[in-house]
Amino acid sequence: MGYRIVVAGATGNVGREMLNILAEREFPVDEIAVLASRRSLGTEVSFGDKTLKTQDLATFDFTGWDIALFAVGSGPTKEFAPKAAKAGCVVIDNSSLYRYDPDVPLIVPEVNADAVMGYSKKNIIANPNCSTAQMVVALKPLHDRAKIKRVVVSTYQSVSGSGKEGMDELWDQTKAVYNPVSEVPPKKYPKEIAFNVIPHIDVFMEDGSTKEEWKMVVETKKIVDPSIKLTATCVRVPVFVGHAEAINIEFEEFLDEDEARDILREAPGIMVIDKREDGGYVTPKECVGDFATFISRIRQDSTIDNGLNLWCVSDNLRKGAALNAVQIAEVLGQRALKKG
Repeated sequence: MGYRIVVAGATGNVGREMLNILAEREFPVDEIAVLASRRSLGTEVSFGDKTLKTQDLATFDFTGWDIALFAVGSGPTKEFAPKAAKAGCVVIDNSSLYRYDPDVPLIVPEVNADAVMGYSKKNIIANPNCSTAQMVVALKPLHDRAKIKRVVVSTYQSVSGSGKEGMDELWDQTKAVYNPVSEVPPKKYPKEIAFNVIPHIDVFMEDGSTKEEWKMVVETKKIVDPSIKLTATCVRVPVFVGHAEAINIEFEEFLDEDEARDILREAPGIMVIDKREDGGYVTPKECVGDFATFISRIRQDSTIDNGLNLWCVSDNLRKGAALNAVQIAEVLGQRALKKG
């Protein structure tokens, strides 16, 4: 006996990826419903070898369905997630709406799978921000060994993190560079993204940080350890898919780079590619379509007593969003719902 699964936002980048990953990982699905906004009603999407037609999220009855994967943004989530939860369907939400709610677990299965049992308070589980998800997969096994005091992270985030509009803008502006008669002014981003980097993701806050940077701080504390101090600079780069991060970690005790490399090699969800030679590291282009979070450039930081640097790369549509949501569903099934 399998699960009755709903994917809300099935026509978007993340929703389509959720369907791909459910099929790839052979999640025990008895029945699946794909939902979208009214303007996308009837759009066909693929699930394995099946073609499904989207239904209207606004009128869908969640009664009798087990799990709903939401990839519709905070606005529709605020309206429809409580309805699904009230109907007895557990919502796994990819938006930022519930991440900071103390009654909603924020889960990265490799890091804090035990917290999934807190779902019963609201029947909702939150998926973290894409940049946070890949980072904490790398931080947790190191934190277990040497306790992290402080993290300084700079991100290099792909345009797919902004959805289809961001990808289209990069594509159109790149073509316009080679065709001087056409011009594509910035619309999704505050400045041109083609052949450029923009140190601005989400809105600015009073202290000068952006909300994306604030998310990484708050989510890391909730998922890993509230005592970790973290500062982030989040940057949008002209890459279609795949987020990269340069991470500097200060520990309470010394951790040798060779031991750190061994720890990460054994850690769930991580692939270490770290050769000190030309090309002996992973870039965003190489991680697309992969489930793993890739770690490279592991090395001691000689400027502090107990410091390490590393390079972290992952497919943000997968580990940063769709894959993590499906992994949460797997843990929820194994530990709580127990079907399939």
